[in-house]
Amino acid sequence: MSNSNIHDIRVEVDTRFLQGQSNPGKARYVFAYTVTIHNQGEVAAKLLKRHWLITDSNGKVQEVRGDGVVGEYPYLQPGQNYEYTSGTILETPVGSMEGSYLMESDDGDTFDAIIPPFRLAVPGVVN
Repeated sequence: MSNSNIHDIRVEVDTRFLQGQSNPGKARYVFAYTVTIHNQGEVAAKLLKRHWLITDSNGKVQEVRGDGVVGEYPYLQPGQNYEYTSGTILETPVGSMEGSYLMESDDGDTFDAIIPPFRLAVPGVVN
């Protein structure tokens, strides 16, 4: 028997450039990102930890690890979504983020929910 549908967490991200908080002359580009976490699996699961890799166009990588997201540990029943907004600062007008959430399901398993890579870009910089 396959457990492929038991733990199925899908992550979507929308980004936006915060021009008013950025200062290109000082290599400061501020981005907000809104994450929507979908529990498409068959078992409820709680988000325990986050792990991000944030890369700018110079190849500089910031690694971020922490407990929960925005001070919370969302618990998602099957079919539920959880949305939050956070932000990051880059030294370049283009970069990317990717990572994972460590989840614990009601059946006692822990697993990683993958956050696919997404781009951070100042509008008009990248086609």
